[in-house]
Amino acid sequence: MNPNLNNVLLEIALNLSSNLNSEAQYQHLINGIDKVFPCDASALFVLDEDGFLTPVAVKGLSASVLGRRFFPNTHPRLEAIMQSKQPVRFGADCELPDPFSGALLSEEAELDVHDCLGCSLYVDGQLVGVLTLDSLTVGAFDVIESVTLETFAALAAATLRNIGQIKALKAQNKKQKNVTQALIQQARSKQGEMIGLSPQIQQLRNNIETVAKSDYAVLITGETGVGKELVAHSVHAQSSRRDKAMIYVNCAALPEGLAESELFGHVKGAFTGANSHRAGKFELADGGTIFLDEVGELPWVLQAKLLRVIQQGELQRVGSDQHLLVNVRIIAATNRSLEREVEQGQFRADLFHRLNVFPISVPPLRKREGDIPVLAGYLLEKVRSQFNIPNLHLHSKSLTLLEKQPWPGNVRELEHTLTRAALRAIQEQQQIIKVSHFDSSLNKQDVKNTSKYFPDNSHGMRSLVENYQKDLIVYALEKTNGTWSKAAEFLQMDRGNLYRMGKKFDLSS
Repeated sequence: MNPNLNNVLLEIALNLSSNLNSEAQYQHLINGIDKVFPCDASALFVLDEDGFLTPVAVKGLSASVLGRRFFPNTHPRLEAIMQSKQPVRFGADCELPDPFSGALLSEEAELDVHDCLGCSLYVDGQLVGVLTLDSLTVGAFDVIESVTLETFAALAAATLRNIGQIKALKAQNKKQKNVTQALIQQARSKQGEMIGLSPQIQQLRNNIETVAKSDYAVLITGETGVGKELVAHSVHAQSSRRDKAMIYVNCAALPEGLAESELFGHVKGAFTGANSHRAGKFELADGGTIFLDEVGELPWVLQAKLLRVIQQGELQRVGSDQHLLVNVRIIAATNRSLEREVEQGQFRADLFHRLNVFPISVPPLRKREGDIPVLAGYLLEKVRSQFNIPNLHLHSKSLTLLEKQPWPGNVRELEHTLTRAALRAIQEQQQIIKVSHFDSSLNKQDVKNTSKYFPDNSHGMRSLVENYQKDLIVYALEKTNGTWSKAAEFLQMDRGNLYRMGKKFDLSS
């Protein structure tokens, strides 16, 4: 190779690791051709996903070429270049039409007599682009050594790959930022939706404000439907991590056999189907918060691994021997009594104490003094907005009916009940929600059916709640002819979770 070629190749190689934008790198590559090859014009094309060749840099050609896209089937010379892994020469007497006919800037271009040369650009066996050279001198490219062309083509291909990868990484990073921002906005949107004026709800707000500014682990307890997830969002939204994502994990829904991978990630080949490296939930939450809902459902083996993350801030992906450090704030929630689970040997005592640094108990609706009218007004406003019915109101007797209910399903049950009644009123084209619009079971106050949930003698809360859950599942299955998927839709919950609950109550056979 001549010294001039060596200098040009060195400059191109250095540009591969420079901070130049893609257009500047493309043009540097084309400018180097003039210093090495006897050509009057040159063009660099990138092959796009649709099979078109898009010019990204030209020299000696009209700038209008950069606004075009070339489909190889309609340009035989470009198609021939793409089909050959060796440089292709087109002599002055070649009858194939020139894609740049009339686009050369040289005054002698009108003679339309010139030699052409083209190289296909491959990276790891994949075609990424094409390089073309034109000369007004007949036979100008006959003296060029193949090794010189192949070396230049390899660097050109590397340039295209480098720029393509950088663009892909930037696009991926932008997408990830958008996802993160969406999660942040979701968390922020939850703030301020903790509706209620009762002393109990005010105490809850005070507890959240107290712990939010720290990095302490928080264990949120409470019955189903009280709003534990809302509390978790509120803690995160008031914390110093509020500009980072809060990653949600439903521990009860973690797929068997893949739970560890979901939480801690895996490396390629760790198990069948692990075709690439994958980050787990904890890595995604690095710098932010992870919310472990239904943490009492976490398998015993994973409890030990979770303890390690909390204690030392390190984890291992499945199939890897490397330790990764993460900085994650833990918020956990459960409707179980983890203290009792510890006593029964079903939950690790050391993990419980790590999670229970600052416990927050969410009060059930029946113990929130005077909050039902406020909640009913808030929930009804959502219906008004959704159906654009600003004059939809609740009859005073209906409100009295709602205040008398025990609400074992708490706020969630109140919302579903009120929404159903509102829809019945809307269906009847009425703007007042009357007692008759509510479920008949709400009106009857059937003591026979409800007394077992309110025993005269002392009973454990967990067993009472589980009895109610079992009866609800039986009721939903009866209404849906025993179809689990439809029963899950009726109860507005995940089918897998419903089936697991049914299996727990010996209802799934």
